[in-house]
Amino acid sequence: MSNMYKVMAFFTGIFATFFYLGGMNEVSLLFLGNTGLFLLLGFLNLSERMYMYIFGAYLTVFFAGFTYYTTFIHIPGGHH
Repeated sequence: MSNMYKVMAFFTGIFATFFYLGGMNEVSLLFLGNTGLFLLLGFLNLSERMYMYIFGAYLTVFFAGFTYYTTFIHIPGGHH
């Protein structure tokens, strides 16, 4: 299970890079934070049950934050 957190860290790092290159700096920092969190959790070697609890809490917090960003902060069209 810890290897899956390392895989998620890899993919969120890729997304952070793409968002940065696309000029979306705020969302890039959000995904960079996610990358650091997943990488840290990947090396803790917790039980599988604890990883599932952490992932459920992560989904709740991240989706609430991402929905807030896309609804109230992001300007459609990318500032053009």
